[in-house]
Amino acid sequence: MDFQNILPDPESAREILIYLAGFICVLFASDYFGKYLQKRKLPLITGFLILGMALGPQLIGLIKKEAIPHLLFINDMSLAFIAFAAGAELYLKEIRGQIKSIVWNTVGQLVFTFGLSAFAVYSLSDHIPFMREMSAHHKMAVALMTATIFVARSPSSAIAVINEMRAKGPFTQTAIGVTVIIDVLVIILFTICFAIASTLIGGGEVNFKAILLLLVELVDSVFFGFLLGKIISGMLKITGRNFLRTALLLLIGYLAFYASHLLQAYSEELIGIELHFEPLLVCITASFIVTNRSEFRVEFQEVIDKTGPFIYVAFFTLTGVMMSLDVIVEIWSIALMLFAVRLITIMIGAYVGSTLARDEKLHKRISWMPYVTQAGVGLGLAIEAGGEFSGWGNEFATLIIAVIVMNQIVGPPLFKWALNLAKESRLKADSTQDGIRDAIIFGLEDSSLALARQLQNHGWEAKIASLRNQVDTALAKDVDIRFIDSISVANLRKLDAHKSESIILMLSDEQNFQLCEMIYEHIGTQNVVVRLQKRTNFSRFHELGALIVEPATAIVSLLDHFVRSPGAASLLLGMEKGQETIDIEVQDKSMQGIAIRDLKLPTDVVVLSVRRKDQMIISHGYTRIRRGDVITLIGPLESLENTRLLFEK
Repeated sequence: MDFQNILPDPESAREILIYLAGFICVLFASDYFGKYLQKRKLPLITGFLILGMALGPQLIGLIKKEAIPHLLFINDMSLAFIAFAAGAELYLKEIRGQIKSIVWNTVGQLVFTFGLSAFAVYSLSDHIPFMREMSAHHKMAVALMTATIFVARSPSSAIAVINEMRAKGPFTQTAIGVTVIIDVLVIILFTICFAIASTLIGGGEVNFKAILLLLVELVDSVFFGFLLGKIISGMLKITGRNFLRTALLLLIGYLAFYASHLLQAYSEELIGIELHFEPLLVCITASFIVTNRSEFRVEFQEVIDKTGPFIYVAFFTLTGVMMSLDVIVEIWSIALMLFAVRLITIMIGAYVGSTLARDEKLHKRISWMPYVTQAGVGLGLAIEAGGEFSGWGNEFATLIIAVIVMNQIVGPPLFKWALNLAKESRLKADSTQDGIRDAIIFGLEDSSLALARQLQNHGWEAKIASLRNQVDTALAKDVDIRFIDSISVANLRKLDAHKSESIILMLSDEQNFQLCEMIYEHIGTQNVVVRLQKRTNFSRFHELGALIVEPATAIVSLLDHFVRSPGAASLLLGMEKGQETIDIEVQDKSMQGIAIRDLKLPTDVVVLSVRRKDQMIISHGYTRIRRGDVITLIGPLESLENTRLLFEK
């Protein structure tokens, strides 16, 4: 590598800034297009790649060919971040429970996917355009690089699917453990195969000296990664702002690649031997150290989570810009063939690994489904390999990226299917409300009795469910009290919870959470209100979509509203005579798309807000309602009841 090309001159620096400004504008369009495709069930990165190709030099040409070399630093920065993200997922405490299954499945995936893929690619080399005229050594080098990238998985995609399905269980734990560990090991495998491929292509032989040099480079990479991990931990300790932490983390990652380039240039120039350490291995080791050997795992993960979307749109868009469309047209059938090769090798490797781990029969049959998806690390390795080998490197990278896109499209649906088959998905149940305004209150105490009576005064049907059966109910004859022997789905159904409009939980936090999960997974009630005991449990209930009331802060907030806006507070609390507030779901199809100002509402009824899915909309006259919206209205009770007929079926 020419050392003079590492540091840009002032004129090049000015050009970089100009091209970078233009590229940032492109990223806004890429982000919008990616999210547009995501709504139509296509992978996010597919949108980034497509727009990058469309705006690149081979189509519209908004990004010129001469701009690409000036933007390559984005690749280095992004690859470092992707390695940080992969290492951050390898949290040892979370995978210990399934360690036997994880180890054997990892071994099966590595050995069989890598070995069979290398053999298949070498055997099919005469059908791959850029490999036809290669020597046997060159073909072996390409086969090794391809097989290495085929081993790579996608922790980020796997975690996204698991979170979406709310999956939990041994199959899920094994899948994420294998996915993360393989993405760590594939960096080491890539370093080894990259060195072997470079030797084969350079005409040399893999001798003892080359092996020793490779081992030294691996040890150096791990050592530098350990030091870098300590540096990142120190950075997280002395900086408190996320923006500064993000900027420093990206700078540290880029400097890891920069230092690798410097070492290559200086070592060959000074001692005649090209020394090299793998920056991806350095970054993934550093991330592992921060995650497992520091006090800043949570802070580090927060930076990764918040920065990831911006990095991925930049990396994948630039990757699309660099892809050769003419090569894609020529090799699409080859890409489909290699996609099939990878799929078959994954099936074999997963089944063997699962058998050695003595997993359940069902898990053996579906063990391959979580590992099809590829994204960040695989693309990063393809780009890095493509940039190092001149002549065929660009065609190689384009072919591999085409295969990865296919894997990204097919992989997530397969993983979702596997989680459903393993019965480890915990999706929200469908609501089956019967249209009657009723509520179930869990917990028998003065507060729950008072709440039940107040709801009844407002025309609701209310009943209290209690775990205690030695209670004198003589003083509560006006309230429907049901006694249950345990917290279970069966008892929830006996209470007709699946038909209730609201459920209020006033037990201990642990009992409330147990109920909240059951309601989420099996009942589907939209409105679940939880009285919180400890603030530390807030996020657990929030993730299940519950409305949370924390008594101490609720009183303070209520007093604050009475001080700042006593009129509004009185109205919302129903303290003004003849005034009530209600929520009504829009069920009538004819209401779709009508502006609030065009609704035939009683003159004494006011629309306060519209809730659309999980988003609260402060409405105005031009707000258009949709079927499924929940509208909050205020006005006299009689007028509100007449309004209900307008929106409901």
